[in-house]
Amino acid sequence: NRLVAKYEASAPGVTFQPSFEIITTIATAGPGKRKDYSARTDIADLRPLVDLARKEGITVILDLQPGRASMLEQAKYYEELLLEPHVGLALDPEWKLGKKGKPLQRIGHVSAKQVNEVSAWLAQLTRDNVLPQKMFVLHQFQRQMIRDRDKVRTDHPELATVIHVDGQGPTAAKISTWKHIRKGAPDKVHWGWKNFVDEDVPMLDTSKTWKKVKPHPDLITYQ
Repeated sequence: NRLVAKYEASAPGVTFQPSFEIITTIATAGPGKRKDYSARTDIADLRPLVDLARKEGITVILDLQPGRASMLEQAKYYEELLLEPHVGLALDPEWKLGKKGKPLQRIGHVSAKQVNEVSAWLAQLTRDNVLPQKMFVLHQFQRQMIRDRDKVRTDHPELATVIHVDGQGPTAAKISTWKHIRKGAPDKVHWGWKNFVDEDVPMLDTSKTWKKVKPHPDLITYQ
């Protein structure tokens, strides 16, 4: 909430909503019990955080690092939490592996078809349960991370689709990545920006983030 107050001071008249992104499935060096190179956080371990966030008026984003697993399968595993009105979903293509891939060997990627399977399911879940619009976040810092991106569906009224540009490093490089990823994007997409506390040199403060990143991001996160 202190961070929200700083942004609102930098942008008079703009209201900021606090949010909390949780990496719920984490890409792993070894195959793990499911042989999919992705460790799932149990719902029971996440429930206290999700419930507290709702009590405090904080939006939650569940982030998936799928490894070799199906993103749709992992999303469905967290259906109980996604039924909460304040919980959205994020996909992290960096950590999507092929059948023989392993984390950190190369930057992963997903197809528009894979993304659309998840968004269609999430939109229907939202619609069937009369939930408010959910945030649907796609992390991307290389064009190849989302193949045939022009075919990604952004027309589900139940979802606010966000392409989250999460490159790290010097400000000039990050702004360059921001401009590059924005080119040729699908219609009706919202945009996200990430500040890395340790990796960005220097990390932009709230005032500079709002002044330098144009157009203004719809989602700003910190890691």
